Amino acid sequence: MLRPTDGLPTVVVDRAGLDTVAAAFAGGHGPVAVDAERASGFRYSQRAYLVQLRRAGAGTALVDPVPLGGDLSALATALAGPEWVLHAASQDLPCLAEVGLAPGTLFDTELAGRLAGFPRVGLGPLVEQLLGLRLEKGHGAADWSRRPLPEDWLVYAALDVEVLVELRDVLAGVLAEQGKLEWARQEFDVVRTAGPPAPRAEPWRRTSGIHRVRKPRPLAAVRALWEARNSLAAERDIAPGRVLPDAAIVEAAVATPATPEALAAMPTFRGRAQRRLTRYWFDALAASYALDNADLPRATPPSDGPPPVARWADRNPDAAARLAAARAAVATVSEQWNIPVENLLLPDLLRRLCWSPPADGDVLGYLRAGGARAWQIELLGELLEKAAEARA
Repeated sequence: MLRPTDGLPTVVVDRAGLDTVAAAFAGGHGPVAVDAERASGFRYSQRAYLVQLRRAGAGTALVDPVPLGGDLSALATALAGPEWVLHAASQDLPCLAEVGLAPGTLFDTELAGRLAGFPRVGLGPLVEQLLGLRLEKGHGAADWSRRPLPEDWLVYAALDVEVLVELRDVLAGVLAEQGKLEWARQEFDVVRTAGPPAPRAEPWRRTSGIHRVRKPRPLAAVRALWEARNSLAAERDIAPGRVLPDAAIVEAAVATPATPEALAAMPTFRGRAQRRLTRYWFDALAASYALDNADLPRATPPSDGPPPVARWADRNPDAAARLAAARAAVATVSEQWNIPVENLLLPDLLRRLCWSPPADGDVLGYLRAGGARAWQIELLGELLEKAAEARA
């Protein structure tokens, strides 16, 4: 697939064009293929810089939200009724919601591929395996905030929705044959209604290389630099790693430079851009140096969950036995139905169940309260009830 079947549409950049697209899609029929391109790795925000749509009877539309003020709500009525078809929908739904678009029903081809048991569930591999077509290697990781967008990027974007509905139909047939279509619908509805993820309690602890930093005082330096970087990245709408690499944060935290000059002499801070910000970064470090001990972060991150599984055998042998039995049960069902273990039940929920089973013995209620779907409980409920009774 090198060119869109109907030719490359003109990118919509004004209200008149948006109204025309809305009318065309309202008059179309069948599901709507939807995709969005962001500038992850280049921009701080996860906003949509291009939205692609395709529907039978309406063709393909490419819409640029930037000149439209990030408001595509004029399309909302036309897109409210039909099923949306997306690939890896959880990645795109938040940025689509930002521009005023949300599905009433959803079909996620990536998730469908997982539930159907396909080993490779990227859009390209699924299209090739199920439709016999090969998608041109694309520009998904490109800087979509760039303007003007090159024509080959727009071709790639249009092709991403070209056969999405056709792929949906084949996957739906496969799932129906396997007796999994209702399970998939439950999963799609969870994705559709999930909303944005809750903010992490201490996001700075995800700094790459932080395992090298073990003591509270250097950890405070990591936190201070991370927060300073995050503030600057948000202000400039630049991806944090382009403002200051994680490696530089960790190096400075470990080295504890005592002066701005010592910081500027470090290899990771010698670049022209970093030299201009030397005082900014050092002020963050100095603030961490001045913290009272009571204000330092803990060496290990706070958690309301069970300890690492490697410690279970010593700390709670019965819990370790329960987990072994539960994992064996889940693995058996996974093999029987050809569904990845992680799609059968959230690993964290399984660990929590085995570490602290419900006092009243209501395992099924515990699973429901933890977000397990009806089909998951139907497959695993009795097995996990038995596993919860295991003893060392």
